[in-house]
Amino acid sequence: MLDRIRERGLVLLGCGKMGSALLEGWLSQGVPPDAVRVIEPHPSDWLRATGVHLNTDLPADPAIVLLAVKPQMMGAALPQVTALGNGTTLFLSIAAGTTIASFEAAFGAATPIIRAMPNTPAAVGRGITAIIGNARTDETDLRLAEALLSAVGDVVRLEHEGQMDAVTAVSGSGPAYVFHLIEALAAAGEAEGLPAALAMQLARATVCGAGELAHRSPETATQLRVNVTSPGGTTAAALAVLMAPETGFPALLRRAVKAAADRGRELGQ
Repeated sequence: MLDRIRERGLVLLGCGKMGSALLEGWLSQGVPPDAVRVIEPHPSDWLRATGVHLNTDLPADPAIVLLAVKPQMMGAALPQVTALGNGTTLFLSIAAGTTIASFEAAFGAATPIIRAMPNTPAAVGRGITAIIGNARTDETDLRLAEALLSAVGDVVRLEHEGQMDAVTAVSGSGPAYVFHLIEALAAAGEAEGLPAALAMQLARATVCGAGELAHRSPETATQLRVNVTSPGGTTAAALAVLMAPETGFPALLRRAVKAAADRGRELGQ
């Protein structure tokens, strides 16, 4: 798959945190810097030192253009690559809330387009990205997108684009929920008498450790929870609060995820 990039080149439009994480992953996997063109108005020192072509002329028919600019900047950025539409160049977008239809309107209906939703753990190679392509994409296109996105974590395929708002609400926005859990857990420990720094250290290590255990263990999340919970013990007392049907985590997260998914639908209109 990467031979296609070596032969025809790759264009990265936008190189912020997510774009930089992807680029670092590609270079570590053997994509030659000379095959990459990056369009970035505010390049970091790290980007300048990678050896990629920075803000130069683009190839006439690159294998892929990856759109990594923020949705609110998309309108101003897209004209730099619209001439590559309606051809064999694959466009891959990681912009939240921007639909395939809007890209087809910008690049032409004959353009192969894949919409993707990664998340910020990509920065440490532990992200997960969901992808869906339009009618012009084929298996080769999807595999190329998977090869590039797997540089920063797992990749899953969706059945239809309508699932993307739910993906955004669960895994795209999800890291923020976990970070807030760390904040809240530390604050609760502080309220029980722990020094603030110690409470935060305990909360961070606990969430990170539990996540790594869930990642490595073949057991389900449910079974892992049961393993920690002794009948009538301290964990059971806490879970009685957290799992309360009306006020606990399940109801709260359903509302939170629905709010995020609804907002994603609004942004896509």
